[in-house]
Amino acid sequence: MTARVALVLVSHSADLARGAAELAGQMAPDVLVRGVGGGPDGGLGTSLDAIQKTLEEVLAVLADAGAAGGGVVVLGDLGSSVLTVEAALELDDDLAEHVVLARGPFVEGAVAAAVTAHGGADRDAVLASATASAGMFAAIEAAQASGAGETAPAEAAEGSRTVTVRNPLGLHARPAALVSRKVAELGASVTIDGVDASSVLQLMALGATQGRELRVEATGDGAAEAVATVVEMIEAGFGEV
Repeated sequence: MTARVALVLVSHSADLARGAAELAGQMAPDVLVRGVGGGPDGGLGTSLDAIQKTLEEVLAVLADAGAAGGGVVVLGDLGSSVLTVEAALELDDDLAEHVVLARGPFVEGAVAAAVTAHGGADRDAVLASATASAGMFAAIEAAQASGAGETAPAEAAEGSRTVTVRNPLGLHARPAALVSRKVAELGASVTIDGVDASSVLQLMALGATQGRELRVEATGDGAAEAVATVVEMIEAGFGEV
C-alpha cells in the first residue's frame, strides 16, 4: 500500500462488502480498501461497533505507513448504512477529522475512488471522484450525442490517432483501470471516443471489444506523447494477446 487515502465500504451484506472491496482493490492495488458489512448477529444489517473498529484499524494502518494525513473515504450501500456511518462520525471527533462519507453509487463509486486514490490524489479528490461516479452514464450519453456517431476533426485536438482494440475482451475492468491510472499520471487531457480516459467507469461503459476502432485524442502539455502512450497500451493488448 502506497496511496495516502484509504477506502472503507459499508454494506448491509458482509459478502457484498467483501466483494466490492476485492473488486476495487484489484483495480487499484496500491490502495488500502476494507469492506465491513452485516449486523451484530451476522445477518443482514449494519453494526456501529464494526464500522468504528474498521475505521480505527484503517487509520492506524495509514499512520504506520506514514500516510496519516491522507484520511479515509467511506461509501455505504443503502440509507441505513449511511446513517450508521454518520453516527460513528458524530460520536468520535477523531474519526470525523480524518474520515469523510461519499454520496455515490456503491460499486461504481468504490471503483472510481480507488483508481483516483491509486494516482496519489488527496482525500477531497477521491471524495469528488466517488461522488461524480453517479453521473457516469449521463457523461457517456452526452459524449455520444455530441459526436452524433462521427469522430471529431483531428485538428480539434493537439494529438489524435485511431487504434484498433486487439485483446478479445477489450476495455474491460482491468485494462480500463490500467489506462485510466496511466492517463492520470500524464499532464494532458485525454479522451477515447469522446469520453474522459482518466475515468475507469467511462472507459468500461464504452463496451469496446476486440476489433473496435477507437479515436484517442489529447490536449494540453504533452498531448502527442500522451496519445502515443495510450495507443501503445491498447495496441499491446494489455498482456491478453
